[in-house]
Amino acid sequence: MKKQLAELVHRALEQLKADGILPADAVVDVQIERGRGEGHGDFATNTAMRLAKPAGRPPRELAQALVEALPAHEHVERVEVAGPGFINFFISPDAAFAVVSEILDAAEHFGRGEPTGQRIMVEFVSANPTGPLHVGHGRGAAYGGTLCNLLTAAGHQVHREYYVNDAGRQMDILAASVLIRYLQLFDTDLRFPDNGYRGDYIHAIAGDLRARDGEAYRIDSAALAAGLPADASEGGDKEKHIDAVVRRARELLGEERYQAVHQAALDAILGDIRDDLAAFGVDYDEWFSERSLTDTGAVDHALGKLREAGHLYEAEGALWFRSSEFGDEKDRVVRRADGAITYFASDIAYHLNKLERGFDTCIDVWGADHHGYVPRVRAAIRAFDADDSRLEVRLVQFAILYQGGERLQMSTRSGEFVTLRELREEVGGDAARFFYVMRKPEQHLDFDLDLAKSESSDNPVYYIQYAHARICSVLRQMAEKGLTHDAEHGRANLSRLTESHEQDLLTSLAKYPELVESAAAAREPHQLAHYLRELANGFHTYYNAHTFLTDEPALRDARLNLILATRQVIRNGLDILGVSAPETM
Repeated sequence: MKKQLAELVHRALEQLKADGILPADAVVDVQIERGRGEGHGDFATNTAMRLAKPAGRPPRELAQALVEALPAHEHVERVEVAGPGFINFFISPDAAFAVVSEILDAAEHFGRGEPTGQRIMVEFVSANPTGPLHVGHGRGAAYGGTLCNLLTAAGHQVHREYYVNDAGRQMDILAASVLIRYLQLFDTDLRFPDNGYRGDYIHAIAGDLRARDGEAYRIDSAALAAGLPADASEGGDKEKHIDAVVRRARELLGEERYQAVHQAALDAILGDIRDDLAAFGVDYDEWFSERSLTDTGAVDHALGKLREAGHLYEAEGALWFRSSEFGDEKDRVVRRADGAITYFASDIAYHLNKLERGFDTCIDVWGADHHGYVPRVRAAIRAFDADDSRLEVRLVQFAILYQGGERLQMSTRSGEFVTLRELREEVGGDAARFFYVMRKPEQHLDFDLDLAKSESSDNPVYYIQYAHARICSVLRQMAEKGLTHDAEHGRANLSRLTESHEQDLLTSLAKYPELVESAAAAREPHQLAHYLRELANGFHTYYNAHTFLTDEPALRDARLNLILATRQVIRNGLDILGVSAPETM
C-alpha cells in the first residue's frame, strides 16, 4: 500500500508542476509512513512540508493543493491535511482484506521487491584458514548470510564472497605446526613451539598427511631444533622462535615439499570451513584467494596506481602509503624493508579489485576488533579517486556463550574453544541462526544456550516455528473432521474477519513487504526477527481466542485463508533468516 500511495503522490506532484504551482525542477523523495494512531490516518506523508520552501507556499496550502490533485484510488477512503502540513490517508477496509489474497497468490514471492539493478557484494566471515570456525565467526556468518538473503529479497543482485587469507605469516605458522605434529609421529621427543596452533585438528591433519604420503616430509628433528632462539617458556621470545622454526622448516624441506605441507594444511581446514558453513546454511558465489592477488599481479597493479598518483614514498628502507592525507591517523607500510608486502597492501589490492569488478556497493562484514582498520581502507579507496561511499563496513560484536548462568571460555590458539559446529550440535542450526541475528550486529550478544534449547514461548525461534506448525495442525484437524476448505469462497468472505485479533493480524501481514525493504536498506536482519516474533504472537493470541473450524463455512473459509496467509509470511521470513519452518513440533 505504501508504494501505491507514493505513486499517487508522485502523480499529484507532476500535476502541480504542470499547473505551475511547483517549480518544474522540484525534486523530493516521497516518504510514506504508517499513521501514528487513532484519528491520524493509516498512512501519512510530509511531502508538502518538504516542498514548501522551493514552492514558495505555506505547507498547509501546498498540502491542500496536493490533496486536490491526488488521483482517486479504490482503497483510499479519504485524505486529510493535518497539523503543519501532513497529509493523512485513510484506507478502506477492503484494502486490509486484500492482503490475504495477495499473499496467497504470490506465495513464496510475497514481500520480494522488484529488481533494482543494483549489484552488491557482501564479503563476510573470511576467517583465517588456520583452524575450525568458532562461535565468534558464527555470528558473522549468520549476519552476513541473512543480510545477503534480505538484499536479494529486496530486489538487489547479490554476490557472496569469502576472502581466503591463504598467504602470510599465520599460514606459515600453521604449516610449521602441522609439520612438527607430523614429525612427532616419528620422533616423540620433538618439542612443539609455544606459539604454534595446538588444537586436535592439527594432529588430525598431520595423521592424514602421513597416511597419504608416508615419510615424504620427514626431516631430521635435531637439525630442525638446533640453534633456534629460545621460546617463551624457555625465557625467550615466542614470536622470534616460531619465525625461526618456519625458516628452518623451509630450508630443510625445500620449497616444493614445504608448499605441499602448506597446501595440505590449507586444503584440510578450508574444506572443513566450507562444510561447516554449508551445514549452517551459508553458501558463497566465490572463494577469493589472497595469494591470487600476488600471483595475478593485482598487488603490483594497485601499488602502481598509487605510485603514479604520488601517494607512495620510501622511508627507512620500506615503501609507505600516504594514508594520513586521506583520513587515516598515520601513513602505512605497504612493502617492508625485506621486500615482503604487508597485509594492508593485499587489502588495498583486494578492494581495488572489488571496485574494478563493477559492484555498486561493497559490504565488508568484519569483527568489531577491526574498527580501527576502517579508516585506512577508506583512505586507499579515496586515493584511487573512487567514491568511498561504495564501501560499507558492518562491524559484528563477539557472541558470549552462557550455560547454566555461567559464561563459557574459549581461546583459538590454545585449541580450547567452542566451535560453530559444536554450537550447532548443542542447540541446532535454526536456534543458532536466529539467536545470532536477534540483535543489531554492533551490539554485544549474550547467547543463552539453555534458552535456545528450551521449548517455551520464551524461546523466540521455537515460538515462531510453533506458530507455523500450529497452522499446519489446523489443516490436519480439518481433514480428520471431514471438513474441506474452499479458498475462493474464503476470498469472497474476507469481510467476515471483523474481530480485533483478525484486524491486528491483517495489519501485521500488510507490513511485511515494507519491513523487508526497510531491514534491507538499514542492513538490519534483527528487524525481521522481531517482526516474526510479533506476528507469531498475534497468531497465537488469535488461535487461543477463536475457533477456526467453525460450523459456518463462510467464516471458516475466511479464517483459514487468513491463517494460511500468516503461515506463508512466517515461512517467507524464516527462509530469509535461514531457519526452517517445521509442520510438526
